[in-house]
Amino acid sequence: MEDISLHILDVVENSVDAGARRIEILLAEDASADLLLLEIKDDGKGMDEETIRLVTDPFFTTKTVRRIGLGLPFLKQAAEECSGGFSISSEKGRGTTVSASFKRSHIDRKPLGDVGATMMVLIAGNPDIDFLFHYRRDDYDYKLDTREIRDELDGVPMNSPEVLKALRKDIDKGLGAEENQMEETHG
Repeated sequence: MEDISLHILDVVENSVDAGARRIEILLAEDASADLLLLEIKDDGKGMDEETIRLVTDPFFTTKTVRRIGLGLPFLKQAAEECSGGFSISSEKGRGTTVSASFKRSHIDRKPLGDVGATMMVLIAGNPDIDFLFHYRRDDYDYKLDTREIRDELDGVPMNSPEVLKALRKDIDKGLGAEENQMEETHG
């Protein structure tokens, strides 16, 4: 996986496959702590202890289409390669939380990638799933909650082109707002 946005896509696809109806994605950057945190939490079917233990083994997968599952092992490896960590917690019938931390300045840390495009793919492909995307960077905070948006749309499909275009613009603005503020302030 070339960037963190692709890891997000992979983990969220696992959540969708697990029957999740609500998926929370937290991406937090803390410059003073030199930390980048990714956390994905779902309300899917969850896993038992044996599955949790095996899920980072590349030769284990719960999917019937292929015999290997590389997504979580690659995320774990990516985090550990740059002085970070990886954890997964799950409870059968209640959901799963996947967390990865990265030393933000580490030379081997993968770039964020196109998080806006990733969110658009997820929302467009899963319009009935509730997504909460939360991006924090130091004191800056951005949230997108598709439940709130769906209520405002009054029956317009979440994956209609006009809605997706507006969402993409909002997410891109949300992800870049701090840099834009700094450029305006420091010119």
